[in-house]
Amino acid sequence: METFFENIPSSYRTAILVAGLLVLWIAEGFIPRFAFKYNRYRHAGTNLFFTVTTAVINLVFAFAVVKAAQWTSQAHFGLLYWIGAPQWLQVILGLLMLDFMGAYLIHLVQHKVAWMWHFHKIHHIDTAIDVTTALRHHPVESVFRVAALIVTIVTMGIPIWMVMLYQSLSALMSQFNHANIHLPHWLDKGLSWIIVSPDMHKVHHSRYQPETDSNYANIFSIWDRICGTFVTVPDTTRLQYGLDEYLEPRYQEIGPLLKAPWDKPVPRQEDVIVQQPVNTH
Repeated sequence: METFFENIPSSYRTAILVAGLLVLWIAEGFIPRFAFKYNRYRHAGTNLFFTVTTAVINLVFAFAVVKAAQWTSQAHFGLLYWIGAPQWLQVILGLLMLDFMGAYLIHLVQHKVAWMWHFHKIHHIDTAIDVTTALRHHPVESVFRVAALIVTIVTMGIPIWMVMLYQSLSALMSQFNHANIHLPHWLDKGLSWIIVSPDMHKVHHSRYQPETDSNYANIFSIWDRICGTFVTVPDTTRLQYGLDEYLEPRYQEIGPLLKAPWDKPVPRQEDVIVQQPVNTH
């Protein structure tokens, strides 16, 4: 595994992500959770555009990510080296910390820091959450995530092969938990004790802010449970997606989405919705 992911070709990683996207896209047609009235192809086209911008940002910072991982390996710098754990434990701890610091924590920060939220919010403007929503991230937000990744690599001492493994798992899990698929309640709830399930993440995309500000995890759901940000709702089909200030159809188009961080529209009265209290148990 170590050798494979340390030298994994970009074409292999791309194939893995495309395969996951296609499988879940097809599954959405057979077992949808929500019957959205939208043009799936146009919606996907908009979100796929942001895959390109994310890829560009990742390419620009790829050298820094690789160099950071190489330096920690050569200098034996970072917590994983200092504790002297066996490799199997290093893999577990490394993946956990990449998920906590590189996904959960930076996600939480973007919801709490106003100027960062303005870039992250284009992910929440989507009113039809499906597998392609996992791709919708503003280019500036991609910079935040790469920076968090580099910090995690250096502080924890993460080798490059583990970074590649984590990024592949992270992308696939993001596709899975955004997918508009209906799983049996017992299965979805059972999965949510370990990983982020589709219904668990749907709560995060609710227009009701106490629900929006919850369930930040990407792979392992334990972070939300440990940090007190885990929220469930009795029935996810009652959720309404999007943000009250950005319900105009133009905000589902590429141009307005790119400029959305600098827009500060006033909420329309008819857009304010009444929600039920959340269940945190």
